[in-house]
Amino acid sequence: MSFPLLPVALLAAFHAYIGSRLLGVLPAPWGWVGAGLLAALFLLVLSAASPILGRRAATGVLAWAGLIAMGFFSTLLVLTLGRDAVLLAWGGWNLVSGSAAIPASVLQGSAVAVPALALLASLLGLLNARRRPGVRRVDVPIADLPPALEGFTLVQISDLHVGPTIRKGFVDRVVDAANALDADVMALTGDLVDGRVPELSAHTAPLGRLQARHGVFAVTGNHEYYSGAPAWVAELRRLGITVLMNEHLLLKHGAGRLLLAGVTDFGAHHFDEQQRSDPARALRGASDEAHAKVLLAHQPRSAPAAAAAGFDLQLSGHTHGGQFLPWNLFVPLQQPFVAGLHKLGALWVYVSRGTGYWGPPKRLGAPSEITRLRLVRA
Repeated sequence: MSFPLLPVALLAAFHAYIGSRLLGVLPAPWGWVGAGLLAALFLLVLSAASPILGRRAATGVLAWAGLIAMGFFSTLLVLTLGRDAVLLAWGGWNLVSGSAAIPASVLQGSAVAVPALALLASLLGLLNARRRPGVRRVDVPIADLPPALEGFTLVQISDLHVGPTIRKGFVDRVVDAANALDADVMALTGDLVDGRVPELSAHTAPLGRLQARHGVFAVTGNHEYYSGAPAWVAELRRLGITVLMNEHLLLKHGAGRLLLAGVTDFGAHHFDEQQRSDPARALRGASDEAHAKVLLAHQPRSAPAAAAAGFDLQLSGHTHGGQFLPWNLFVPLQQPFVAGLHKLGALWVYVSRGTGYWGPPKRLGAPSEITRLRLVRA
């Protein structure tokens, strides 16, 4: 199996850097043992990165091992860089102050501590990622909300990422927890899958059990387009889920009227120009009797267009809340909001931290969630 040379060389360089900084100070035979383990780590990470590098994804035990290794490597690299930063500052101070060199015991102890801490972080992250997502309850104040819509509830599932390590059992637990919340609307805000319909339909089948008074609704995320969006839209509709693609419908809730719209993923036009995400188009033909307007949009980046179109609330995901260090530091470079409830003009934007996870089964500082949003009068 061949891989693109540049990313593989970069991955190898990172492993070599870790080895040069941590293994050289260890006494024999531990340095050689560490070198062997680091080589095995490189191969496992390479297997996990194969879909990113344009190759077929690993499955089964190899997928689990590779993705756990990828998460461990990420933390190992960050901690190695952190150790070097501390040692560099310490060495600089010693040089200025004329103090003694850094003791060998400190160099060896820190070289052992880095992989130990990375392993501990990976184990904690694995436990956090694999537990049933907790329920996060959020009240959203809407101006001039009529009494009939006071307490209207939307339950949001986002970024489930059914794929190599998220399978039917996990999805069943999510569905049971979501159904227990007695929603008026069930909203699936994209990135439900990482793979093709023939490979995953048995594992997404529990989504057909989702229930809400006014129905179950979904929009596409970027990963649906990576995995064959037309086929997944058809599969979700077969399961009884309404997929909103730059369109809306009006829900009658007693004397209240709630407009629910959905747009395709922010980057959908890169795959099909006809599916360019457009909140204004999603409102086309809407009557003026709606008391509240809610938009389902996978990426928070849809918010400026949603605010301009006159929506009251946008439900998004995509960010995973960063999932774990250091990726949470990079999310704000692309998205206006990372997690939680935010205000943009008259628009409320709620960003879910995600119900599943992408890639490594690892969550630290960004717990997964099923969200119960309740509309209240401002």
